[in-house]
Formats: sequence, C-alpha cells, structure tokens
Amino acid sequence: MKFLVVLAIAVACAAADVVKSDEYLAPIVKSNFENNPEGHFQFDFETGNGIYTHSDGIVKNVNTDNPALEIKGSVKYTAPDGTPVNFEYVANEEGYHAVGSHIPVAPPVPEYILRSLKYIADHPPPVERVVKKVVV
Repeated sequence: MKFLVVLAIAVACAAADVVKSDEYLAPIVKSNFENNPEGHFQFDFETGNGIYTHSDGIVKNVNTDNPALEIKGSVKYTAPDGTPVNFEYVANEEGYHAVGSHIPVAPPVPEYILRSLKYIADHPPPVERVVKKVVV
C-alpha cells in the first residue's frame, strides 16, 4: 500500500509539469494494483485526460545472496504543446534505463575515436616484469 501511495505521488509530481489549468479535474479512469506475496506486482493508472502508466515488478534471484527488484514500465501523456510523449523504462540492479520519443539520443561516436579505441585494444601496453634476486 505504501508503494502505491509513493508511486501515485511520483506520477502526480511528474504530471505536474504538464498539467494545464483544468487538468487537475481529470477523472481517474483506471487504477489497478496487484501485489503478490512473493514480491511480484503490477500497477496500472489512467486518467480521463490521457495520462497512462503501467509497471510490472518482479524479484529476481530470490533464493540467493543477491536478490534484486526489476521494474519494467511505460508512461504515456500529451505534452502542453500537443506532442504525444511515450517512454518505456527498466529499473534493476544495473540502473534505470529509459527509451522514449522525447528522450534525446547521443550522437554517433566519431570515426577517429572508434579507430583510436581499436588501436588501443590492438596494442596494449607492455607488461612490466619484476625480477627478484634470491640471495643464498
């Protein structure tokens, strides 16, 4: 239940930047939260003005020394300028990774950098050997 409250607050804060003057009156069309005792959950939330979020969570490596929570989800809404915004994310032990229509993509790595990296990989520095003299 605490997670649901925190997630609802997070969604509300994220949506606060895109809320128009009367959008706070948008009805809740769908709100669903399913929680499994083993740690799996599913969450869906949709408003009448087109804000939608969905997330699935699962505990990986349950019976090991390194259990980890993985959450996969998506968010959709319309920006104030009318642009549809849609992104998907994965949050796990490797960090948070999001892909979406409004998230900038890094430019390609320049060719000369790729050549430099290949040269470095093909020509590693020499291994320094330390020789100890044994005195008898």
